Amino acid sequence: MGPDPEKQERHASVSKTSVSSGFEAEAEVRDVKPTLKRQMKDRHIAMISIGGVIGTGIFLGTATALQKGGPVGMLLGYLTIGSLCYTVMVSLGEMAAFLPIPGGHLTYAERFVDPAWSFAMGWLYCYNWTVILPAEISAASVVINYWNKTINDAAWITICLVVVIVINALGAGAYGEAEFIFCSIKVVTIVGLIILGIILDLGGGPNHDRIGFRYWKHPGPFVQYDRIEGAKGRFLGWSAVMAQAAFSFIGTEVVAIAGAEVRNPRRNIPKAIKRVYIRILLFYIGGVTIIGLLVPSSDKRLNIADGTAAASPFVIAISNAGIKVLPSIINAAILTSAWSAANSDLYSSSRALYGLALNGNAPSIFLKVTRHGLPWVSMLACASIGLLAYMGLQGGSGRVFSWYDARRTAVAGLTSWFGIGVTYLRFHRGLKAQGIDRKTLPYHSPLQPFAGWYATIGCFIVILFSGWYVFLKGNWATDTFVTNYLPMALFPVLYVGAKLYYRTPLTPYEEMDFKTGLQEVLDAYDEPPPKNWAMRVWSWLVMYCSRGDFEPH
Repeated sequence: MGPDPEKQERHASVSKTSVSSGFEAEAEVRDVKPTLKRQMKDRHIAMISIGGVIGTGIFLGTATALQKGGPVGMLLGYLTIGSLCYTVMVSLGEMAAFLPIPGGHLTYAERFVDPAWSFAMGWLYCYNWTVILPAEISAASVVINYWNKTINDAAWITICLVVVIVINALGAGAYGEAEFIFCSIKVVTIVGLIILGIILDLGGGPNHDRIGFRYWKHPGPFVQYDRIEGAKGRFLGWSAVMAQAAFSFIGTEVVAIAGAEVRNPRRNIPKAIKRVYIRILLFYIGGVTIIGLLVPSSDKRLNIADGTAAASPFVIAISNAGIKVLPSIINAAILTSAWSAANSDLYSSSRALYGLALNGNAPSIFLKVTRHGLPWVSMLACASIGLLAYMGLQGGSGRVFSWYDARRTAVAGLTSWFGIGVTYLRFHRGLKAQGIDRKTLPYHSPLQPFAGWYATIGCFIVILFSGWYVFLKGNWATDTFVTNYLPMALFPVLYVGAKLYYRTPLTPYEEMDFKTGLQEVLDAYDEPPPKNWAMRVWSWLVMYCSRGDFEPH
């Protein structure tokens, strides 16, 4: 079936024209009042795609991963989730580059699956991002505690939250500019840490200790989880890393959510998708490899629940090398990362809530947009969830970060990835049924549809075993079981409930809507050239280093 006419009538008046986009299509042109505005520039989306969600997951959360899985277990865990991330992104990339419209993959779910699928995905996705927000705000206060423990965490939480809200309140352009600066700092930091890590590992530090693969031999490449001996214990140690690794990777899909606010999306979205492998290989895989070389998994300082960023493996490694000042500098960069991640969390959750309302799956009040294109009601509603960060004032902000991190947000994010995989598989079949050649799309991957199947099945398996450790003898914890499996159980409940409410069948492949919104995308204007030599040099550097010209098409 096609799009619901009642929902369309609420948001737009529709006229029709003939356009060409690799194939002849009759595109529906919508005069939406009000709507999001394309304010993000090429350099914004370029830098966001490279370093957008590099945050506390890699700088701080890897402490938990190393402690549970050991250096090799952690590396294998990140490789596994990294492969899922890449296949999800190339799947989402085909849809986002073709139709960069409000709601992103939530709107695709309605068009290519059914309204109930969009409802379930949308609310779970919105839940995911709103819950991550207090986790990142708490992580920021954890980082500040490295320097000063005398001031109550409430002061730091308030400052961080206000800054994030102000940036988002200024609109997509301000968000893009802030993320450009944040991401530049994060990229320089992580690259510098990897280079410094190599130098320290080879004995180039003040203590001239050549570490090599010492910690891979003792205490060993894997941690025997819960002291279970043999291959079983090593396997459980590796699988325990999965949730933490997923938390680090989740958020790459922000490129699709931002598609409705990017200038010249048909050029910039494919570029952004092709840069995903840089983040996976260089930042995450390179970073966890260095961490595994420099810090033993048995180090007692690898415990973020203690309440300071001294638990960061990078800080531990630098301190072990005898470098006095650098740990404080690195903590400042980690603080920037936490702030940036929280900024992205609020942006993504507010746009997801707006997308839900746009598709008729949330109250229409969340459709309210300022004349500058800011969905202010959605933004304020999502920002209010950030107040949960104050829950850590008694038990420690590090405890809040850990609780929201592995036990909730990772599973919710993986469930969203599963939904994206299913949506793409139907999108792929729909194109074939309507005779549309995928080679005419702005971006297409030669790995499809196998990448889509791998992402869908792989995410489901990881979700299914995400809370396995509560079933070990003596490890049962009701709160852990609920927080791990709540998103997994919530998704089918939401889907079935919405299915009974909407009473609509799956959209037939022959009737899938590949046209609505297409003309507005084709009309999206390009951005002006850089205004000065510094902007030209930086733009060239970003484009050259991340253009991905050797990526297969």
